[in-house]
Amino acid sequence: MNVRRLIPATAVAGAVALGLTALSACSTSDAADGGDGGKLKVTASFYPMQFLAERIGGEHVAVTGLTKPGVEPHDLELTPRQIGSISESDYVLYLKGIQPAVDDAIKQSGVKNTVDAATLTTLENHGSEVSGHDHGHEGEGEEHADEHGHEGEEAHEEHSEGDGHNHGEEGGADPHIWLDPVKYAEVAKGVGKSLEKADPDHAADYEKNTETLVAELDKLNTAYESGLKNTATKTFITTHSAFGYLAERYGLTQQGIAGIDPEAEPSPARIQEIHTIAEKEKATTVFFETLASDRTAKTLAKDTGLKTGVLDPLEGITDKSRGADYIEVMESNLTALQKALGAK
Repeated sequence: MNVRRLIPATAVAGAVALGLTALSACSTSDAADGGDGGKLKVTASFYPMQFLAERIGGEHVAVTGLTKPGVEPHDLELTPRQIGSISESDYVLYLKGIQPAVDDAIKQSGVKNTVDAATLTTLENHGSEVSGHDHGHEGEGEEHADEHGHEGEEAHEEHSEGDGHNHGEEGGADPHIWLDPVKYAEVAKGVGKSLEKADPDHAADYEKNTETLVAELDKLNTAYESGLKNTATKTFITTHSAFGYLAERYGLTQQGIAGIDPEAEPSPARIQEIHTIAEKEKATTVFFETLASDRTAKTLAKDTGLKTGVLDPLEGITDKSRGADYIEVMESNLTALQKALGAK
């Protein structure tokens, strides 16, 4: 377990108490009250949720993101002010299991319209070959195939019968659903419907905005399908094992470097293993991400004779991002994968 990512429960509880004491009168703010200048006051936990809220909410929402650009979401520590802003919100959109501090604050906020994106699609467990065990979530990658841990599980029972997958049980399922355009589109549809319910006066606009975004995501999915159909290899290596859903969707194999921290040095044994895999599968590239150091990738590349490249897990947009928003960065990721995999 990565110590620097642990947030003391007492600190969270204290900050929650401070935030809620100051804002208890607003803690059950209803959407009908209009929020910020007549707009629905929306809090989004990190960039993939913020993108959905802004695109679907459009002119009717005022969105506050809890994770600033350039901050690794798992490292987020909430200030009393941020906890207070959650409590004042008309609508909160988050992804349970990514940010424990956010999960705790939302649980205690009393906000009526709270949506966990993980309940809007099907979460899965990914083994080490596909999604790795090195992303810093305690116990991620352990098999809990039949356990359920969401309070809102009944909200998506249509996904839960017979598929054998874990649906967002903390510590079991891979939370990186936004990196699969198809799953992200499922989440977008659920967010659209929940916004319609939270703010019925603007339901028609939310529905229209959702349809527009889903069409863009469908187009992105088609681009990935055709762009990765014929490649020299199907294996890519990454320091951040966030791409299990993407790999599964497009028939690829992700090989994550062992270690829970994307910036951790790989062990000599894992370097040798990756070298063997790279030779066998004709892999060419070790990918690193924009929000973490490229040290691990360069070390591995030097020791194995591989190239390095950027594959962005889209946990935040900065001036270093290869695109201005989710769609553009995902297009850049596709280009990077095509190059690394030898697309024909």
